[in-house]
Amino acid sequence: MARRSAAASLAGLIQYIDQFPSVKIVVIGDLMLDHYVWGQVTRVSPEAPVPVVEVREESHRLGGAANVAHNVTALNGAATLCGVIGADDAGQRLRSLLEKNGVG
Repeated sequence: MARRSAAASLAGLIQYIDQFPSVKIVVIGDLMLDHYVWGQVTRVSPEAPVPVVEVREESHRLGGAANVAHNVTALNGAATLCGVIGADDAGQRLRSLLEKNGVG
């Protein structure tokens, strides 16, 4: 089987990406809220061998199937997401991030 050149592969990929605005995709899966804690480790706890972090910032991002739907939307595709969100603070935050990023 003949190998395609890198330029041909890139051209094919660009053709698929150009078609995204006309595509409707349903993403079914686990909806996750990724929670990141940013800081500096100042010492190791004397009670257990775990680092003690001086928290400077926290951020939340779409994870799992929610991230896949966000990626489709970022490529100008239309993504509809199907999953379960809890009735808690994390669920509200996830719903807010989905709306902010244009994911249905």
